[in-house]
Amino acid sequence: MSDAPDPERVRHRLSRAATEYERVETDLAAAGGESAVRKTAGAYHTFRRLLADNRETATGSGFQAYIEFQEKIADHTDSLDESLPAHDAFEAADDALHKKRLSASDFAAAREALDPAREYADLLVEWEAAEELLREARREARERIDRLDDRIADCERLLELGEADLGAPVERLRDPIDRYNDGVRADFEALKRDGSARDVLDVVAAAESYPLVEFRDPPTRLAEYLRSAAVGEESVTTLLEYADYSAEKLSHYVEDAGALKRHVATNRTYLTNLDASPLSVPYPPPDAETLRYRCKEYAAVCNRFAGEDTLAALREVRSLPDETDYEQLREAAAALAELSQRDRERLQAGEVSVDRDRLQAERAALADALAAAPEP
Repeated sequence: MSDAPDPERVRHRLSRAATEYERVETDLAAAGGESAVRKTAGAYHTFRRLLADNRETATGSGFQAYIEFQEKIADHTDSLDESLPAHDAFEAADDALHKKRLSASDFAAAREALDPAREYADLLVEWEAAEELLREARREARERIDRLDDRIADCERLLELGEADLGAPVERLRDPIDRYNDGVRADFEALKRDGSARDVLDVVAAAESYPLVEFRDPPTRLAEYLRSAAVGEESVTTLLEYADYSAEKLSHYVEDAGALKRHVATNRTYLTNLDASPLSVPYPPPDAETLRYRCKEYAAVCNRFAGEDTLAALREVRSLPDETDYEQLREAAAALAELSQRDRERLQAGEVSVDRDRLQAERAALADALAAAPEP
């Protein structure tokens, strides 16, 4: 079960966020617009910092500190445009401090005089919070729509699979594919066991010309070592055995035991895992065109090491689209592989189509709500 909020809750959050955003937007417009409110809020915070930073020194006995504080306040007030909202509040705060001697009560009076400007600072906080709330609600709605799209696609896929003939003779596909896959795996293991390491590298290198044959490239230093050292004539199986030998024992088999340890032992995982998987045909198989193209590329690489039985099986696989009712069998194979017993029961009861229709309705309602919500 998903722990994601249901679409109705997401829509409710989006509606709430949009309403709050529009309310604050209206208040912001009435207060002179975002730019004016930001300037007023900035001027307010600057004035409050001046009060907080200078209260101790300006109310003490230091005349120089008093003068410097008065100049800072005057400079700040004089720099403000008279059209700024709550401009009078800054002048009133300035007047509260324009005395020969300052006390804590004068600073309190200045802070109180700034209250009209504080309202603009508070409004800006509300505005930014409403923006963030709306952005988060819109993000949540988009994510929920994406999840609904995935679930709708799952339902569509189940309905598509439900149209397949589950009694179709899918062994007409499975048997030749299994024969080829078993053969190419065995032939590749024989190459690793009986051929030289360089032969194996040649097969991997040849595959680079065929994009559907995705062998992992060998580590550069390993490839260079096997190409240049005499030990590259040994099989991969033998090299892996050598890698387990002690240096003393290994010295009886290779000229440079240290070099083999550095290059082969450190790349044991690559050599061990190297197999025919990139040359295997998946089951259920791909569409006819892709299968033909895969088999063509596989044949170009397999011709370098595979036996005639394997190549014959590959030709049989390639001919499947021409010699069978391929799409019908492929759909049946996919259905048998993908549909659980519960899926079949839901399809038979009509539950999948009901779920799809419900999810589509939820998605449409949420998409409409998202389109109607303002963009912050």
